[in-house]
Amino acid sequence: MDTTSNERNRPRAAGRPTQEQARARQLELLDAALDLFLEHGYEQTTVEMIAARVRMAKRTVYARYTDKAALFLAATRRAIEAQAVPRETLENLDNGDLAETLAAVARLRIDQAMTTNGRRLHRILALENLRFPELFTLSNTVNTGPVVTFVAEVLDRAAAAGRITTTDTDLAARAFMSMVVGTQVRSIEAGRVPSAEQLDQRVLFMVRLLLDGLHPR
Repeated sequence: MDTTSNERNRPRAAGRPTQEQARARQLELLDAALDLFLEHGYEQTTVEMIAARVRMAKRTVYARYTDKAALFLAATRRAIEAQAVPRETLENLDNGDLAETLAAVARLRIDQAMTTNGRRLHRILALENLRFPELFTLSNTVNTGPVVTFVAEVLDRAAAAGRITTTDTDLAARAFMSMVVGTQVRSIEAGRVPSAEQLDQRVLFMVRLLLDGLHPR
């Protein structure tokens, strides 16, 4: 008999969880915490409530996070990092056509904002920005900043080729992303979710608005 095979197939004895299991429980804790902070607000949410939601001992939560603020920051930081767009993903959207590239970037960010994580993150940042201003800074560094930088670089190349007028491309990129993404996010949060056709129309309108304004004179 192959004793090695028997050992490998033997059920794991009860005891300490594996690293994978521990990681899964931690992510479950952070997700539940963010949901409860959104449901009840930061002040009204307690560590006891969060622990009960995931059926975890309160002392286990405190062993991982020193207090409620630390747990809130960890939960929100995870949501922020989940929205980060890899540079390679952005570069793959650049097909050489300026209008199509801008539209693709805008649609990517809007699609992200419409996900469960994106909507939770937008709401929590809006609600707790004054209490935890570092979260807004982190979101800008991890999420907004890299996308704005990429759009500015695309505009820089277009300006160098004479396809658009020379301008402050960082400012233009920020204005474009605010108009095309921010407007849709606010509409979605208000319960006015656009159809796919409406979304395409709005994105293309904003792209044309930007490029018409930057058209060489």
